[in-house]
Amino acid sequence: MKSEEVLSVNKKIFMTGATSGIGFQALLRLLKAGNILTILCRDRKTEERILNKVFKEIKTSQSLKNKIYTCVADLGDLKSIEECANKLLSNNIDFDIFIFNAGLQYTGSPNPLFSSQGFELTFAVNHLSHQYLLHKLLPLLDKSVAPRIVVTSSEVHNPNTPGGRIGLPAGLGQLEGLSGRCNTVMLDGISKFSADKAYKDSKLCNILFCRELVRRLKLRNTPMPVIAWAPGLVIPRTNKGFFRYSRQNNEFSQRLFALIARDLLHVTETPNNAGKLLSMVATKELYQNNGFKYYSNRLAGFGTTKTFSETCISDEALNNELSSRLWELSSELANINPELTPLVDGINI
Repeated sequence: MKSEEVLSVNKKIFMTGATSGIGFQALLRLLKAGNILTILCRDRKTEERILNKVFKEIKTSQSLKNKIYTCVADLGDLKSIEECANKLLSNNIDFDIFIFNAGLQYTGSPNPLFSSQGFELTFAVNHLSHQYLLHKLLPLLDKSVAPRIVVTSSEVHNPNTPGGRIGLPAGLGQLEGLSGRCNTVMLDGISKFSADKAYKDSKLCNILFCRELVRRLKLRNTPMPVIAWAPGLVIPRTNKGFFRYSRQNNEFSQRLFALIARDLLHVTETPNNAGKLLSMVATKELYQNNGFKYYSNRLAGFGTTKTFSETCISDEALNNELSSRLWELSSELANINPELTPLVDGINI
């Protein structure tokens, strides 16, 4: 964690998932380091709350007024995302870093939730919204001399990890659930609905998205670092943050799980430390190498000792054909051009 001390400054950063949990902790550190943040807020109420909270946490609020900007967008509604993206495009704002950190989990729910366009909500928020934002806003990242994209994934994408082995494993099959040729909301087109598996599948989608993005950026002659990372099991001591929706479905089980994992076994990470990692991987020069990398905050053993290092991804996450198919089907669902158009000095070739 000590290497977090030297963060880059004056970077222009676009970030989702900055209004709570690890995202908010990263937001504070990135602002304090002197970076300029544009964050997505679900609605005006969230926008007002988060700005007040930031100014309360960082006393020099007057100097922050030109360092933090907001754009209202519901990640469960592609139309809302489009309106926000068009606003940023019309203002001709340029960025150095994209941080796609927003994540939804509603484990324990017996029934699926759906986005405004009718997609299962975990998939829509955790994956589809970010691919859509990338397509809309990539021209604003093209202007940077040192661009970077960071996506928050999870070790649960891998069935061979401790978290990935609990419950139904991640697995996308042939993505029949996205092709419209089945009656299930699950991506593999076979499994019965499981909110826990839907989350795991979305984290697998995050990594496949990153790998396919790297391939297409290379073909476009605009290579850049694309980093997926796993923060570890983060369970805050508040009713807010990542598990807030899961608690609504089974509060007793969630509290019991938190007691065992966080307070007895000490296998969890704090939002504060995970936020440090996110700010580090987003801005430190150490992570500026072009291409795909996956880093995980893993336990070195029982207790509080953890190691943040480059880690292997699952076998399914290495499937090039699957990553390409996911990209194409996601583009079709969101009604966006699946290609990253090759550019030379702003001219199509």
